[in-house]
Amino acid sequence: MTGRRVATMAPLFMLLLLLTGSSAMGAPRHRERWEEGEGEWRPEEEGKGGGGEPAAGKGLFVLDKVEKVVDSEGGQVHVVRGQPWPPASFMHIGFITMEPKTLFVPQYMDSNLILFVQRGEVKVGWIHKDELVEKKLKMGDVLHIDAGSTFYMVNTGEGQRLQVICSIDASDSAGFGPYQSFYLGGAGKQVSVLGGFYPTILTTAFNTTYDELARIFTVKSGGPIVFYTNTTESGRGDKKRDAGEKERENDPWRIVGRGDEDERGNGQWTWPWRKLMGGFVGGAPSNAAEPNKKSDKTVSAPDPYNLFDHDPSFENDYGWSVSIDKHDYEPLGHSDIGVYLVNLTAGSMMAPHVNPRATEYGVVLSGEGDIQVVFPNGTLAMSAQVRPGDVFWIPRYFPFAQVASRTGPFEFFGFTTSARRNRPQFLVGATSVLRTMLGPELAASFGVPEEELREVVQAQKEAVILPPVPEKEPTVIRQVAKE
Repeated sequence: MTGRRVATMAPLFMLLLLLTGSSAMGAPRHRERWEEGEGEWRPEEEGKGGGGEPAAGKGLFVLDKVEKVVDSEGGQVHVVRGQPWPPASFMHIGFITMEPKTLFVPQYMDSNLILFVQRGEVKVGWIHKDELVEKKLKMGDVLHIDAGSTFYMVNTGEGQRLQVICSIDASDSAGFGPYQSFYLGGAGKQVSVLGGFYPTILTTAFNTTYDELARIFTVKSGGPIVFYTNTTESGRGDKKRDAGEKERENDPWRIVGRGDEDERGNGQWTWPWRKLMGGFVGGAPSNAAEPNKKSDKTVSAPDPYNLFDHDPSFENDYGWSVSIDKHDYEPLGHSDIGVYLVNLTAGSMMAPHVNPRATEYGVVLSGEGDIQVVFPNGTLAMSAQVRPGDVFWIPRYFPFAQVASRTGPFEFFGFTTSARRNRPQFLVGATSVLRTMLGPELAASFGVPEEELREVVQAQKEAVILPPVPEKEPTVIRQVAKE
């Protein structure tokens, strides 16, 4: 009886959750969007919607809970929180913006990350099998970083702002927020995780002196995303170092100890982070470590997967789609998440379909379109117009369709909560479930003669992505919404 009661309550809880979200949409709220061509989140009244039209139809499956989790001199990170039900499908969507020549400082997180480069170029370094691996990513690249793996990012695009969309797997989160970063280096108000230990612990662990540690741990940075160059800038750098020296003179962390005067270089600290870490990791004395020398050991790590360099999973005259899973890019299996990208020509439609294995999260990259979702009881759950920056989600098993605006192409990217082959079930079209099951049993379920049903079901010659309806007729999405 207990099992039956839980099975009965689950869909009721889902419906209650959705209706609660709907009732909260009555009053205008401020949203933030990923602006097309701008790469920034801008506050906007939800009641105004996009394109001057009311946003009353935004509905249950457009996510609007946005948090700015990083705001520093070189960029920002925003997170759109996902739906916590069902728990196995819980993920957040992150948006990383980095100005040219900036560094996202070394850190590790309590969540698996899947990065997608929407615009720009980036160098990503991370620890893979106990060694540092660096990969250069371009637009369209997908890269997986395991939870707990220390990584950093450098915007290498010449004069170009970097825009990255990422999935944040919340299943293993520590629960402090959408995710929790543990910074290896200082990050503005958040100091290095090493800075919390007693100086005696650190000097012993690093095999160095108090002064040498103080030169590093008392330096204040401009936040997690900082302007960065691998060459020394004389003017600006000298001012920051001079300010740092004055601050360290009164810093309570610096207890006692004696540093090597020749390392200071006329009052300027030059002790590199790599040299200090070399003494700690390698166990050699700190003065024996060679600065800036990386390991000679070669470690093979999976290359990023570029969505644009591979043939589409499906393509016809009305659009194309790319879908990858762990069979295409093995690291996706670590977090059990899939990736997809869809491009619809003006007015075309992704036919009504169902995801039998996964919940789907999507981000509108360009263009505008309509998304329609249906409840299990056959009633309309949502009909919403979306534009660049909108984030939507589709629960597993719920039927849905996407229709591009007639003004231009409609492109959206996203993640699915399964790294297995999803095999979406299309309900309409040449390869649909209705076409496959066409027979007397299906006709009887509709209460019509088989020939009459056959005439309707076989009328559509296209599959998956369907052609636009003639302009003189209302689009399917509008027609069904009115009914």
